[in-house]
Amino acid sequence: MLTQDILENSVKILDNKKAIDIVALKINEVTSVADYFVIVSGTSTTHVKALAEELEDKLSEMGQEPKHIEGKATGWILLDYGNVVVHVFTPDQRENFNLEKLWQDADTVDISEWIKED
Repeated sequence: MLTQDILENSVKILDNKKAIDIVALKINEVTSVADYFVIVSGTSTTHVKALAEELEDKLSEMGQEPKHIEGKATGWILLDYGNVVVHVFTPDQRENFNLEKLWQDADTVDISEWIKED
């Protein structure tokens, strides 16, 4: 699966599962860690776990397995798909780690076409 497809599908899957405040950052110009970060919040640790599980299951059905997953029992779950790394946070953890500020030199990706209007 192409990097762009993983990015788009991740956003759509998380949006369908009611993720909050979805942000995609194009980070390949500021680091070699990955090409994109997707950062989302869930409403609780239960919602965060459900978001991560849904993403893993749906991308797996599309033939894309994560290279690594961290934090399954915490308020921050990281799913590493190589060029796309997805961070699923509780609101408190997201505010605490503030990845958007940490990676403020990265370009924000316009994902408006991939998310449903409420």
